[in-house]
Amino acid sequence: MIRLPQFTFAFQPIVNVVSGEIASYEALVRGPNGEPAWQVLTQVGPLDLHALDKQLRIEAIRLASMLGGPCNLNLNLMPRSLDLSSEAITSTLEMAERCGLRAEHITLEITEGEIIDDLKKFADMVNTHRSSGVHFAIDDFGAGYAGLNLLAEFQPDSIKLDMSLVRGIESRGPRQAIVRGIHRTCIDLGIDVIAEGVETEAEYWWFRQEGIELFQGYLFARPGLRQMPLAFYPPST
Repeated sequence: MIRLPQFTFAFQPIVNVVSGEIASYEALVRGPNGEPAWQVLTQVGPLDLHALDKQLRIEAIRLASMLGGPCNLNLNLMPRSLDLSSEAITSTLEMAERCGLRAEHITLEITEGEIIDDLKKFADMVNTHRSSGVHFAIDDFGAGYAGLNLLAEFQPDSIKLDMSLVRGIESRGPRQAIVRGIHRTCIDLGIDVIAEGVETEAEYWWFRQEGIELFQGYLFARPGLRQMPLAFYPPST
């Protein structure tokens, strides 16, 4: 049994600017006093990191249930956790059920930055859980090498564009071309696109004019430590 570091969570809304609703809340691990995630994750060794990864999802659901009752939650999932534990996803869904959340309320965000040795095997493991109703997303899309290959092997329900593509996109032609290509591909595959890390109205308006409806970032709400903040919506015109 590993000794877990102390941690808590901040929650940040993902908003649908067309419906004017909060689509989900992402649970972001923090230290007990709001310290950044890396200060928590670096307190365990590489061999224990994925055990911590599983426990973080369980505790995020528990806290979210205490704070706000039933809501949609986005939870991070390190890809290699599926290789190392058959309970990586089932333990998450069991806790969700105990807290009154259906599997459809849970989106597991696969971090593209962690290397996946066998994409086909990984996709097969993910697909075995789809019948439960749980959703899957690719986080930080465009930051790693595996993104397009992951799209080829299995189609997630959504992708979150990496902040390196988002930042200052209104004046960056190459980034605009890349995002348009990604968006077009996702439309064809029936995948939602979330613009993550949006901080300025100029960034927001560029994505909005491209037809993006789902947003996350400081422009809408900062993460709330042990709370689920409401979101500000930019003007509609």
